[in-house]
Amino acid sequence: MKRIVILLLALLMVSCGDDESKINTGLVNNPASATEGANKKEPKIEFSVLEHDFGKIIQGEQVSFTYKFKNTGNAPLIISAVEKTCGCTDTKFPKEPVKPGGEGSISITYDSKGHKGFQNKRVIVKANTNPSETILKFKAQVQTVDNF
Repeated sequence: MKRIVILLLALLMVSCGDDESKINTGLVNNPASATEGANKKEPKIEFSVLEHDFGKIIQGEQVSFTYKFKNTGNAPLIISAVEKTCGCTDTKFPKEPVKPGGEGSISITYDSKGHKGFQNKRVIVKANTNPSETILKFKAQVQTVDNF
């Protein structure tokens, strides 16, 4: 009985050690790893604010806000997309690279038509930074004309 248990454990260890279950470390790319050193050229996006509160607005009103940012890295910053999580939001962002030390802005316009009550929205900024996504948030209390 003891030999059977040892044999089963040995078979289990051999079957768990196959190469198919291992992850190829060549597929992992971590730009912030210790082996790359501090001299790597990398852009960095820093926003003055990440969240905005429009406060109370009347249903149907369109409100806008501009999020200002700076490239504090040492390589050109490229914003590839600003994804909306709602069709009620419109965005404008720079299509050209922002040089190190340069500044830019992302404008959002929120259309409250058809919305009512507390609204909490976000847009996702995708860029060549680490991490590659930055979330910008905004909120509003949408009220009807009767309740304003």
